[in-house]
Amino acid sequence: MSSWSWKAWLAGAAIAAVSGYALAQMPAGHQGMHEHMGAGGPQLPSPMMRGQQGMHGPMGGHPMMMGPQAEATGRPTMAGQDVFGAIQEVVRILEADPSTDWSKVNIGALHEHLVDMDEVMLRATVREQPLDNGVELTVTGAGRTLAAIKRMLPAHARELGEMGWAVSAEDLPNGVKLVVSSADARQVVKLKALGFMGIMVQGGHHPAHHLMIAKGEPIH
Repeated sequence: MSSWSWKAWLAGAAIAAVSGYALAQMPAGHQGMHEHMGAGGPQLPSPMMRGQQGMHGPMGGHPMMMGPQAEATGRPTMAGQDVFGAIQEVVRILEADPSTDWSKVNIGALHEHLVDMDEVMLRATVREQPLDNGVELTVTGAGRTLAAIKRMLPAHARELGEMGWAVSAEDLPNGVKLVVSSADARQVVKLKALGFMGIMVQGGHHPAHHLMIAKGEPIH
């Protein structure tokens, strides 16, 4: 081996030895970073590492799964039950309004309305029949569910009519039949796609009605 080759080999071995010793002295976290950087410079983390960073934060601390309010206050913010949460929201609005007439407030009526919504959305039986110009919805039930259907659907039909659709509500012994139609072919496609549940959530009147019910005001 020539003198130059021997010296080059010796220098390379010395560099490798020093690098190995320095790496062995590093804390575990820095070793991982060094391995992650690699000889060619910084590299993107693997998909598994990216997933772990998303769960535990970029520095591997506590999980970052809480909502912003809960994270800021250290206390839960979710009511835990929809009816409870809706009533809680309305009560706080009433308490914050100095003009609230508590002699007219009727939280019990709001509770009954929210139960009606629960009955219709979760327990009613719905038969959807597509029409050339819309959809026919036959909504039936028994007991408390039937009472909720007869209270909610005719009122909602009036709201839908104000949105530009043609709506009719026919009273049935065990429910209500709604026919929602339009002369606009694009709206017909939309109505069929929405179906009963999508049509029931149309309009932004529900929260305002909840506040009116709680205040004891008439709903038109």
